[in-house]
Amino acid sequence: MSSEVVVKRAFRYRLYPSAAQEVELLRTFGCVRLVYNRALEARTQAWYGEHRRVNYLQTSALLTEWKRSEGLGFLNEVSSVPLQQSLRHLQSAFTAYWEKRSRYPRFKSRKRGKASAEYTRSAFRWRDGRLTLAKMVEPLEIVWSRPLPEGAEPSTVTVSRDPAGRWHVSILVETTVDQAPRTDRVVGVDAGITSLLTLSTGEKITNPRHERRDRERLARAQRTLARKQKGSANRAKARLRVARVHARIADRRRDLLWSWSTGGCPARRPARTAATCSTLAAGQAVTACGAGVRPTRR
Repeated sequence: MSSEVVVKRAFRYRLYPSAAQEVELLRTFGCVRLVYNRALEARTQAWYGEHRRVNYLQTSALLTEWKRSEGLGFLNEVSSVPLQQSLRHLQSAFTAYWEKRSRYPRFKSRKRGKASAEYTRSAFRWRDGRLTLAKMVEPLEIVWSRPLPEGAEPSTVTVSRDPAGRWHVSILVETTVDQAPRTDRVVGVDAGITSLLTLSTGEKITNPRHERRDRERLARAQRTLARKQKGSANRAKARLRVARVHARIADRRRDLLWSWSTGGCPARRPARTAATCSTLAAGQAVTACGAGVRPTRR
């Protein structure tokens, strides 16, 4: 019996678009945000005003009407695939809300959060390890920090830009992974304050307190931001500096969690084994009992 399992896995890389590509991507992000917000507004008005649900097909028909209108004709200038994908994401958000797994969908903000656009197979070209998106002539300049699985063909590509101004591309491929051997070993994990984790074996994992290390830098950047006039170019630059400090803290935390929750020898890394077993147990519970075993959001 083979221990390999076929899964869909996303690989994330840094992206450095050219000036023309950056303009095209920013235009696409704006159109995606506009379509998502307009569809959300239409669905909200239909539900609260007429107690009528609007599905994905109806919002897709609305998108066609918007493209034909005079004020929204610019929607035809970008690829239609990211616009359709934003409507599918909105449908998934409403499905999760109806099943009481999440809150009511919220409008996307231009100044807050991460801007992104998703391209399916018909909207990009993958040839000889080079990725070219729709409406673009040159391939993207990607920093391949790790190789894709041999022979993998991307099925979905998501381009994003975080508040710190960094560009990333996430490539979804189908690959195989080896199943971890079953073990009877159990380790209890308790999250603490003075220490990050305390194991039932007595071992403690020190909390590096990344936010405290950059607290002075963050406070200085926030004070500078508070002094800038709203709507000015200097305020936009100051907001970017604050976002970069937050991104530095988040990257450190993410790196620590990944280093302790993936890979390693169970005999040398009990915390990794405990985290892996907890994730495996949660997945097995959902498989056996259904998604209803997950705690609902209040």
